[in-house]
Amino acid sequence: MSELDEAWAAALAEAENRARSSGRADLVDYLSLKNSNDLLRKAGVEWLVERFSILAGEANRAGASIQIVNQDGHRFRLGNSTMVGTLLTLSNGVRTLFVEAGWPRTPRDGFVRGGGLACANIRHLGLASANEEFLLAKTNRGTPSWTGNLRQSTRVVLHESDIRRHLGILLDIHPHKR
Repeated sequence: MSELDEAWAAALAEAENRARSSGRADLVDYLSLKNSNDLLRKAGVEWLVERFSILAGEANRAGASIQIVNQDGHRFRLGNSTMVGTLLTLSNGVRTLFVEAGWPRTPRDGFVRGGGLACANIRHLGLASANEEFLLAKTNRGTPSWTGNLRQSTRVVLHESDIRRHLGILLDIHPHKR
């Protein structure tokens, strides 16, 4: 967690304490929900980046030569909104796979459409047909889940097999159709 994230968390905790002591149950509920959603966002983004990193590491142990670079504080556009989060860059020769995941941090950044908590892009340099956008949303059980096909009415849940497929495209060993 960065110093800014720690300061923000402390400020939210202090605001929640002040709201609680002044009897503002509505504000306490809002701040509690925000804190809960932020924890789900962080868990969802960490899961996505870790799964790609772990599977790339497994591929390297099996003989691949994937270069792995992780960058925090990455800003990327999705529609009219700006997401702030993590950029994972996986390179294999001339091929590059970008995994960017995050959520708007300030009101001017916009918001996540579709009732989501966070967004992610999986982009293949020079192979736009293999790119995908994902939305992190709560399931009926209240757990976070990444779903794709954001521009269509039917959403598809992201599974580890999809991550393996994207790594296969990076390694040029699998077709890029879903």
